[in-house]
Amino acid sequence: MILRYVGHACVIVQGSRSILIDPFFPDGNVDISPDLVAVTHAHADHLGNALSFTVPIIANNEIAHYLRRKGCTTEPMNIGGTITRDGITITMTQALHSSWIEEEGIGMYGGSAAGFIIRMDGATVYHAGDTGLFSDMRLIGELYHPDVALIPVGGRYTMGPREAMMAAEFIGAPIVIPIHYNTFERIKQDVSEFARAINETTDMHAVILEPGREYEILI
Repeated sequence: MILRYVGHACVIVQGSRSILIDPFFPDGNVDISPDLVAVTHAHADHLGNALSFTVPIIANNEIAHYLRRKGCTTEPMNIGGTITRDGITITMTQALHSSWIEEEGIGMYGGSAAGFIIRMDGATVYHAGDTGLFSDMRLIGELYHPDVALIPVGGRYTMGPREAMMAAEFIGAPIVIPIHYNTFERIKQDVSEFARAINETTDMHAVILEPGREYEILI
């Protein structure tokens, strides 16, 4: 299975099928035809270009309802739920964050922010979404045993590197990939120290991916 980091929080998980998570493309459009799109929450830097896709979009009930009214095909779900579509099993997990659909006018409530457990081809990927640190990340690790954890480290709007280090320890995934940093000035981070701390003090391995780079998940 191949994991491609598009940038910010956008990731493509490619195996026998492909799923695009949080379709916000900081550097312009990405040439991909996913089988599924998943949206962690409604902020514009995560909902992104979701309206441009004709494949099913997985999201919470509020976002799914909004997108369906815009003509999209949706698969609504909620935290704790699991669905299987096109050979991909997706579980929606808790995230500590806000969610607001930013449309003309005052906008509207976007439901609860979430993360996703993606299972396909024998591999498990945890995309934490935008979140602060929470102790139940231990349960996510114990329940789903992710092979890779994608964790926000930008600070200000999510965890920073210090909290993300503890999150990685809670989750216990062998591979940790930082996301949601350096896209904007307010979330500027030097993640080299975060990676060094994980690589030198734990049994986990941190992988820093530049936008457009890939990581092969070996099972």
